Amino acid sequence: MNGNTVSGDDITGPRVTGLGGGTVRGIRDRVATHLVGRTRELDLLLATVAAGRDVLLEGPPGTSKSTMLRSITAEWGIPFVFVEGNADLTPTQLVGHHNPSRVLREDYSAENFVPGPLVEAMRTGGFLYIEEFNRAPEDTLNTLLTAMAERRIAVPRVGAVDALPTFRIVASMNPFDNVGTIRLPDSVHDRLCRIAIGYQDDVAERGIVLLRSGIDSDRLVADAVALTRATRDRDDVRQGSSVRGAIDLAVIAKQLAEIREVTLPDEPSVTPPRTLPGEYTVLVLDAMLVALSGRIHVDETLSATPEVVLREIWEDHFLLAPAAAEPG
Repeated sequence: MNGNTVSGDDITGPRVTGLGGGTVRGIRDRVATHLVGRTRELDLLLATVAAGRDVLLEGPPGTSKSTMLRSITAEWGIPFVFVEGNADLTPTQLVGHHNPSRVLREDYSAENFVPGPLVEAMRTGGFLYIEEFNRAPEDTLNTLLTAMAERRIAVPRVGAVDALPTFRIVASMNPFDNVGTIRLPDSVHDRLCRIAIGYQDDVAERGIVLLRSGIDSDRLVADAVALTRATRDRDDVRQGSSVRGAIDLAVIAKQLAEIREVTLPDEPSVTPPRTLPGEYTVLVLDAMLVALSGRIHVDETLSATPEVVLREIWEDHFLLAPAAAEPG
């Protein structure tokens, strides 16, 4: 089979069996062990790429988009080629260039061509993952159209580059960020399937923080997740923090507790507790300011600072509604 035709059978048949995967379902079950929740989204993404389609993952940062994709490619044994979309991503950077010093000595030739991420992914049958897709210039996005439609591109002085059957383009973008972004052309939308990925629920995010932080204080994990989720529900915050903020909040609070000799709630083997009233909540506030103040985007039309907003969230959580801080 040549590089111009890609079907679901190419990636779900003998190729997967040869990599020890057996079936798409088997790969899905193994990938699921690396994730907390995301069962539906994982099924949709895996089905889409297995069907031979390119896909756009649309959702805010910190919602497991790249984690799912990296896990899929790792289990499938497929190269993962990462590109960050920004205004400096030119078509030449995406496709590749000729080595200038060798060109001076040898003139242009296929041998002195340095492949860019697009050519690398096509030649190796990898997944080209373009983050912040809508920050890339339109002419760069147009460079991808032929690769998506024909699975082949023509490179001057090099010739045609055909994609291996497992080549896919997977893009991601944040629908809530309009600063420095472009509207994707209809021709690009028409060649991409789309999966919307939102924030996970409270239980799943607690599971993620427990897994990634290794902290054994259920109370601290619950507080970190609740405070972080509250940043997403305020009218004066344009975009709140992802679960990454909750992870950082928890691990920084853990270190502050050791420095200040404050016993965290729910930690075993400390009797009687040394925590004085307010010590725990104060260190959580300090950790919150460090972990979340750079992650939230306050409405520019208001005079409030991130620190003011976070302190209000902290007061609401611990002082006005203390029951909300309890686990469960």
